[in-house]
Parts: sequence; C-alpha cells; structure tokens
Amino acid sequence: AEWQSRPLDRVYPVVFVDAINVKIRDGKVANRPICVAMAVTVEGTRDILGIWAGDGGEGAKHWLQVFTELKNRGVEDVLMLVCD
Repeated sequence: AEWQSRPLDRVYPVVFVDAINVKIRDGKVANRPICVAMAVTVEGTRDILGIWAGDGGEGAKHWLQVFTELKNRGVEDVLMLVCD
C-alpha cells in the first residue's frame, strides 16, 4: 500500500498504459483486468507507476480512476501517452 500511494514525479516524457485480463478466484472464477502504468523518467529510467485490479471491463470509467490517482499523486504533465 505504501508503494502504491508513494508520490510521483511531476513530469514524465513517456507513459505506457495497458491491461490484461486474467482469471481471478474470489469466491468464484472471473476474468478481471489488471491495469499497469509504466513510465520513462526524465533521467531515462523506467518506473512502474502503479498496478490496479479492475472489477469489470477495461472501460473509460476505470481508466479515469487510474489517471485521477496518478494526478493526485503528483503527476502534472505527460509528454506522450502510449496505449492500444
């Protein structure tokens, strides 16, 4: 929880976001999206910004929650967002 809520850099030149559906057993087996945000820092190193387990599809509402969390943790500018 501490890592997931740590402060982030103000600017990232590149941020990659994607999700993969995996089977998760929570009383019953269900497909759930696991979303990842990875960035390249200004220094050129990679940084995993966060990993989130969704409870439904990979829709716009879920990504809005992810991006809002990143903003609340200090991200102010992203030069290029890469997604599929």
